[in-house]
Amino acid sequence: MKPRHRVSRAAIELITRFEGYRRKAAQLPDGRWMIGYGHTLTAREGAEVTEEDAEALLLYDLIAVSHAVNEWSYAPLTQNQFDALASFAFNIGLENFRRSSVLKRINEGALIQAACAMELWRKAEFGGERIVIDALVRRRASEKALFLTPPDGWPTAPTPILRPLLDADAEGLVPREPPAPVTASLDGEEVRVLRADEPTPPPVPPEDEGLSPVQAAAEAVAARLQTIFADEPQGEPPEELTEPEIVSEPAPDELAAEPDLPMPTAEPEAGFELASPAEAEEPRPPLFAETAEPEAEGPLSGELFAANDAETAVQADDDAPPVAAFAPAGERKLIDDTAPFEFTAPAVQPLRKESRGGPFSLVLLAVIGLAFFGGGVFWALNARGAIGGGMVTPLLVGWLAGIAGVGLFSVAVFLLLQRLGRPDSQPGRHQR
Repeated sequence: MKPRHRVSRAAIELITRFEGYRRKAAQLPDGRWMIGYGHTLTAREGAEVTEEDAEALLLYDLIAVSHAVNEWSYAPLTQNQFDALASFAFNIGLENFRRSSVLKRINEGALIQAACAMELWRKAEFGGERIVIDALVRRRASEKALFLTPPDGWPTAPTPILRPLLDADAEGLVPREPPAPVTASLDGEEVRVLRADEPTPPPVPPEDEGLSPVQAAAEAVAARLQTIFADEPQGEPPEELTEPEIVSEPAPDELAAEPDLPMPTAEPEAGFELASPAEAEEPRPPLFAETAEPEAEGPLSGELFAANDAETAVQADDDAPPVAAFAPAGERKLIDDTAPFEFTAPAVQPLRKESRGGPFSLVLLAVIGLAFFGGGVFWALNARGAIGGGMVTPLLVGWLAGIAGVGLFSVAVFLLLQRLGRPDSQPGRHQR
């Protein structure tokens, strides 16, 4: 039967050191009253106790704790382990202790892991958020040290033999932020929790006293752009981009009205007649016309003229501007780009790789396949099993030879039929 333990002086000193003595009763935020070393069961408003009475009230509270630890733990415990568990259960509450991983590890017999699991209970509600409390970190460390203190002396671990190494699995035990040094006041009728290093409040956004640096930079850029584009009207939409106007060549009578431009005095040669752009311009025929018959005379739109015409500049005197005249000097060649271009691709016959040997080799291959098939079947039917039961037996060899013969015969027949079915293999035709 597992022995039942009672709390010793070590557990009482550990609890009183972290709970703190309160002579007068103080009200908790939830409305209850607390007095002595964390006693709440019989505390009331205006009550006072001495240190001896406060310790007696603590022993009264530890009766239920001792009973719970003895009843819920099935592994044999030492006195130090029992005292550490009593302090731990008194601090986190009996229901939390019953559901904690510490008790589960103890009942599994993993006492070292149970001691490490104590350090997980180090956070508390403060200021509306859960933070790591410095006092809880220290209390868990003391309870863990008491739990791991062996009754018959510490085990030896010489440093030259057992050099410690980093345990990456235990990095989660190190808090990311420093624990908050929170203390509870022991005076007054209300419990006040004070924090030594008040966290810096979050920065309050400034009021609309001035522009922020980003807004000031944006205003400067906008002012600079307004200075650059000062000529453009403000507030009006930009004008739509229009296509540039195509200026046509002036007519001869318009050139005559210009007093500043000298008119050429040289007359064109016989057989050449100048026409205005309006008269010479004709509607352009469609690009892909079904039938396009070029006219005998006059320029055609969409046609290219390749002729041996010589462009000469006729000038009456040195001061007159040159006049372009085209003198027919040969026969004109008419090229119609609207007519469809006929392209006849040369017939290209595919290259055929003649099989070597001709039909005789295919017939020989078929004969070899039949020989393999017949020999393999005959060998498989008349062979006896191998002595010793090996994998390669005469029966297996015979069947493999028969299958190979069927394959060779099939390939030979396929190639022979393919050769006879070609158009160039018919009589009366010769290969190129």
